[in-house]
This record gives sequence, structure tokens and C-alpha cells, in this order.
Amino acid sequence: MTHVTAKQAMDVQALPANRRGLHIAVVTETYPPEINGVAVTIRNMLAGLMDNGHRIQLVRPRQSRTEQAADEPAFKEVLQLGFKIPRYDGLKIGLPAKRALLRLWSAQRPDLVHLVTEGPLGWSALASAIELNIPCSSDFHTHFDSYMQHYGIGWLRRPVAAYLRRFHNKTTSTLVPTSSLRENLLRRGYTDVREVPRGVDTQLFHPGRRSADLRRQWGVGPRQPVVLSVGRIAPEKNLPLVLQVFAEMRRARPAAKLVIVGDGPLQSRLKARSPDVIFTGSLRGDDLATHYACGDVFLFPSTTETYGNVTLEAMASGLAVIAYDYAAATHHIESGRNGLLAAFDDTREFTQLAVRLIKDTQRIQKLGSQARKSAEHIDWQRMHPHFEAALLDVIAAHARTSSARPMPLNQVAESGSAFSRGD
Repeated sequence: MTHVTAKQAMDVQALPANRRGLHIAVVTETYPPEINGVAVTIRNMLAGLMDNGHRIQLVRPRQSRTEQAADEPAFKEVLQLGFKIPRYDGLKIGLPAKRALLRLWSAQRPDLVHLVTEGPLGWSALASAIELNIPCSSDFHTHFDSYMQHYGIGWLRRPVAAYLRRFHNKTTSTLVPTSSLRENLLRRGYTDVREVPRGVDTQLFHPGRRSADLRRQWGVGPRQPVVLSVGRIAPEKNLPLVLQVFAEMRRARPAAKLVIVGDGPLQSRLKARSPDVIFTGSLRGDDLATHYACGDVFLFPSTTETYGNVTLEAMASGLAVIAYDYAAATHHIESGRNGLLAAFDDTREFTQLAVRLIKDTQRIQKLGSQARKSAEHIDWQRMHPHFEAALLDVIAAHARTSSARPMPLNQVAESGSAFSRGD
């Protein structure tokens, strides 16, 4: 199974060494310490850009009243006003800020504007980049249109889908993590969609973090299997199926224990229904990695993912993953070798795979070991050059089609004034 194509590898190897030192404005409505796949992904991608000598100006909503914008040589933040997302505690949508962004980027023009999210702040950034004739790219992270039915507003699905398509088609290129998502978007009328593979932090997520002490806290011994689920406890994540499947697994192996890591609007309801399940709440960093490594089987029944970072995190941690055959799982799991795949949304097959697996300790260990070996080939360090190459291509494509005189790609501001700090 090929995760990075030969052509992609050649494109990265051919990247000129002197095309460095860009001023890149990145606009996102979520960023760590917020806990979600988009925040984790963009943090890792920006780290790779800075390692290669680029300077980042991060525009995002202020997460708290007392928060101070980062002001470092290679990383400066511009904090904007935002409002809380209903039923998504801890996350905000940025308010429109076109006037502020026009003023900011007119004074210190970035080489590229990269849009991570499509909310009001993202739209303001898109409009500003177009007006100032700045190269602009975007990420497609979330099927927001498919979320509508899970929140009782299915009538909004088509308008939201149309908005997302219009938003991304106004950028020079839309970046996606898999070829299957690229093909899906192209069929839906998106233009210039480019695959940029993602990675996983294989040093953080590692089987060596397994802790006998934590497992004892859970009330399990060395031979008892722990079934793990990690993610937001929300309608779109299909968590009731985890409980349903685990009930069948426990009939086959009564010693099994279920641990659910995450937080969200369904947590209270699911806890009330399942007093024997351990709910840890949201975790991050070393604590999250330790919890992963203390599991044995990972259940991921979500059907709304564009990727699913938790799949890679579980693989890197040495777990036997059971997932539907789409998104990251399709591209990184060879069913029966380094994990198990059920046909998309086939709850019967998903359940059967889980029940058979929980009976077989040796197979759990073998799948987990192979999953770790696979994850070692998709460490973030191997993936960073592809993101950089995609952004450089956007700048080059914009220069070819723009009537404005392009700025030199390797032009670097000689002082820290290349960045503006805003509140």
C-alpha cells in the first residue's frame, strides 16, 4: 500500500533549496490548546514550515479574555474577536474582520494567505486576499454539510455544501489529505484540489508509553483487553455504536474494559447509560499518548470524517484498529494485516470484526505491532515537505495568472516588522 506516490516524492525532491524564507499568513478559527483534529494538524504543519525557515503570521479568534498573542521571530499571532459555537464548548467562530485584515496586509504584505477554516473570519481573509491580489490557498478539513442532519437541521445541508464549494473555489488551490477525498470533491464541482498527505507524531504516540499503573487504575490486569475510543463525544461521531459494539464484545470476553477519551454534548447521556465504562474527559499531550498506549483495541465508527487523525494516533500507539473503509483508514490500513476495515457504515460487519478480534489475544497483538510499523512511515517529518511544496506551487500559479507583479519567492523581510501584531 503506497501512502506517498512516486510523483509526490519526486516533486518534493525537486524543490529548489533557495525557495525559502516566505512570510505566510495562516487564518484559522481553531488552534491548540483547543482539542480537535484541525487544531492538531495545523500546529504540526506550521511547525514544519518554521523548521524550513518560513515565518508564520497566525490570525485566529482570541480564546480567552486574558490571552496574549504570541510574538516570536518566526511566529506571530493576530487575535480577533469571536463567539462560541453552540454545543461546541471551547470552540469559537471568528467574527468578520475584512477591514482589519486589509489594513494589516496592506502594511505588511504576506507572500501567501492560507485558509484553514471557512467561517466568517476565513471568508474575510479570502475577500481581503482577493482584493489585495495575494496568493491564497485553503484546507478542506470538515464535512460541515454532513453534520447538519446530526443536529436536526438537515434542511441546511445543501446551502452549506454550496457555500463550502464557493469558498474553496475562490482560492487558487484546495488541499486535502487523501486521494479519495480529492476525487470526491472534484465530483462535487470543486476545482484545483491537491492531495497533501498528513502524518502522525510517532515519538509522542508510542507503545512504550504503556503504563501498568494507569491500567490498574482502570481495574484491569496485564491479560485483560482494553477497548479504547478517542474523540469528541458528539452526534456526528457515532459513539452510541461504540457502546453497542462493546456490549457484544463483552459477551464474547467478559473481562474486556471500555475507555472513552473525549468530551462533548453526549457525554452525560452516555455515562448515564453505561456506568461500567470509563470516561476520562478531554486529554492532550503525554497524558493522551499514555492513554492510547494503555489500550489494546481501538474502535472508530465515525462516518463523517475527512481524515480521522485518531486512526493514525492509535496505529502509532500499537493498537489494533477497527474502522470503516474510508478516510485515513482506507489509505493506511490493509485489513487483516495492520488493522481491520468494515464496509462503510456497515454496522453488522463492524460488530462482527470486533467480536471476533476480542477473542484472539495473539491477533490483537499482531495487528497492533504491524500498525506501529506502518505508522513509522508516515511520521510528520516525512510529510512536511509536501505541504511546503503545495504552498510554493500556489504562489507560482498565482504569479502566472496574475496581472500584478509577483514578489520574489525568496524575499525575506529584514526585520521583525514584517509581521504585524493585532488584538
